[in-house]
Order: sequence, then structure tokens, then C-alpha cells
Amino acid sequence: MITTVERLYSLYTDCTGVSTDSRTVGEGHLFFGLSGPNFNGSQYAAGALEKGAKYAVVDDPAFATDPRIFLVKDSLEALQELARHHRAKFTKPVVGITGSNGKTTTKELVNAVLSKKYRTFATKGNFNNHIGVPLTVLQWTDQTELAIVEMGANHQGEIALLSSITQPTHGLITNIGYAHTEGFGGIEGVLRGKSELFDFLRKTNGMPFINMLDERLKHMVKRFEKPMAYPMDGLSVLPNAEFLHVDWHGHTIKTQLTGAYNFPNVSAAIALGVHFGVPEADIIAAIAAYAPENQRSQLIKKEGLTIIMDAYNANPDSMRGALQNLAQFGGHKVAIIGDMNELQDSDEEHRKIGRFIADLGIDEIILVGEKIKPALEFLPKAKHFPSTTHLLSAHSSPLAATGTILLKASRTIKLEQVLEKL
Repeated sequence: MITTVERLYSLYTDCTGVSTDSRTVGEGHLFFGLSGPNFNGSQYAAGALEKGAKYAVVDDPAFATDPRIFLVKDSLEALQELARHHRAKFTKPVVGITGSNGKTTTKELVNAVLSKKYRTFATKGNFNNHIGVPLTVLQWTDQTELAIVEMGANHQGEIALLSSITQPTHGLITNIGYAHTEGFGGIEGVLRGKSELFDFLRKTNGMPFINMLDERLKHMVKRFEKPMAYPMDGLSVLPNAEFLHVDWHGHTIKTQLTGAYNFPNVSAAIALGVHFGVPEADIIAAIAAYAPENQRSQLIKKEGLTIIMDAYNANPDSMRGALQNLAQFGGHKVAIIGDMNELQDSDEEHRKIGRFIADLGIDEIILVGEKIKPALEFLPKAKHFPSTTHLLSAHSSPLAATGTILLKASRTIKLEQVLEKL
């Protein structure tokens, strides 16, 4: 059994990468057999070696059957401790990003800006949890000049854990909203959980970037000696029906993001760019060039139809922002919205969304999923479908020939299937 992280680190440095998936393990990788409630990851160690892994780490002695397979007490804890050890050797800035909404968009914008000056490494995809974050850290090399880490959480203590692994020198919380309130125990629990990033920075004399547009966050400037508040002076939203346009000291930044709710995300990227000395022209160019491709704030035009694709996730705050944005468009407007998951008071929160939509003047409303049904109380003319499959079965042709359609729901509703049909 490996008893020291130094021994484990020697295996890591002898490998070409780290993997936790035996199906996609790379040649020369160090494989970790992680277990869950319904599976034993150790059983895949031998298969990972056959596919090219150099070594494997398991926590079930029954599968430590090869001299290249090393036994530890807990594979997940070993992975996290290995990442901590690697992080301790990394001497460059680390920017931690968390929050209820906009984490990924902010991370991508920040990376676009900072990569104008530095060799950056940013979280890829949705590798933002207790497994993905360690895997992200272990990809930093001597060539990495600045790291950007997205940290997600659905319960208190998780951001503290991820902060202990990434040890951020700089950090921002995008906002505090009604997301994952079921796991956090209400909005105050969300505030405490997300604030664990700022707690870490305060203990380590790190630099916080504080969103002054968020009522629950702006008071945190008092906790730090020299925080950086944003939006910076001279930033404002310019009127535009489709895309977010921002004025910065007389310069217009024409983003490819839809919705004024993205203004704080753009503002955060600008603040970080200024702090790290990225030239103003490069900051503007980076933000203008960024085009979302991840089902977040995408605006797609096709044959007279405008589609707002924002269906990677949803909670009450992001849902209201997306609906307000839709209401500003001209012509025929259709809202196809679905369940919002992991909410403490699910029925009431969906009911509130129904009340909110009723006053927006949206022409056609389609509700998808079982949790969204309470919204019908305020939307008697809305159509309801139990699932996206039922919706698509009922509509053999595109749902609208012209106008604007919003697609917004939690990922489990799979509204991207509607986009494929459209």
C-alpha cells in the first residue's frame, strides 16, 4: 500500500497524464479506480493497463493483482492529495471562480482575456467538482503561467474542499442565487457555501474580485483590506435587442452573448484583465471574439428564426434573466422552458416563474417536465408536455417559422433535442 504522497507523486511524474475513466485512458496514463455507490472502480484497473495505462491506483486489495497496480486507503482521497501536492509546487497565480450562475461563461471570458498575455490553463468542460478539479490541477505544467479554475458545488463544505486543493491566489464569486437550494439548505446556505472561496482568500491574503451588483456579495468588501470591486468605473450596458453591447470609456464592446444578465460576467473578465496588466485593446478584442458554444447564452439565427439556446442549466434567477431578455425581442416570441432541479421549495419556485412570465407579454409558452407544472396556475393558455420526447412527438414540423424562441431548462430536460428539430 502506498503510504506517502511523495511515492504517489513519483508515479505521476513518470506518466503522461491522469485518468479516472478506463474507456478513454491514454497511453502512459496513471489510472485511478474511483468507486461510487453502485460501482467499484478498482475492477477496471487491469483493463486500463491493457489499454495503455502505465500504472493504476486502487483501494480494493482484491484488484491489486499486478505490480503496476498500487493500493491506497481511498482512491478519491489519494487523487485529491496528489493534486494538492502538485499545486504546492506551482508558483504562478491561480484564479478560482464559483457562484450560482455564469461560472462557465465567466471562466471562458476570463481565459479569453488573460490568454492574450499569459499561457493559461482553464478548466475544460464541466470538470468543476471534487473529481474534475483535481484532474484539472494535475494538468498544470511548468509552461502554465496562470491557471483558471471553475469550482461548482451543491452543498456546504464543497468549495472549502476545492479551495484546499486549488489554493487560489485570486478569486471571484459570480453571484449568489437560488441554485441548488435543496442541497445548501436555502439561500443563506448558498451564501455560506459559495463564500468559502472568499474565506480561503481572507485566510491566505488572496485577492478577491467582488461583484458589486449582487446585493449579497457587495457587503463582503468590508472583509478585505484591498479587494477589487467590479464593474469598474466607466462600464455600462448599451441598448441592443439581441446581443450584449458594453460601453467602456467610450469604446463599444460588441459581445456575442445574448442577455444583459451577462454584463457582470463581462465586467469580471475586464477587471481581471486590468489587474493582470492585459492591454485594453486586447481585453476588448478578446471579449468581442468570444462566441459561446456550450448551450449557454447562444443566439442562433436560421431562416428568419432566432433561437436563444440557454438550456445547459436553470434556476429561478437565471430563468428570470433569460425570460426578461426574450421579452425585449420584437416579433413573435415563444418560451419553451422546463424543470429547474435541486430547489428546496420546488413547487413554489416554479409557481413564481409562472407568475413572472404572465406579465412579460410572451406570445406562446410551452412548459416541459413534471416539476414545472405548478407554473400553469398563472399560465392557463400555456401548453404542457411531460418530457421533451412528448413535445417533439406533438410537433412534426418546426414550432415557429419566424420570430424568437427561448430554450431554457435544467440539463435533465434535454432541450437541445428541440434545437436539433428546429
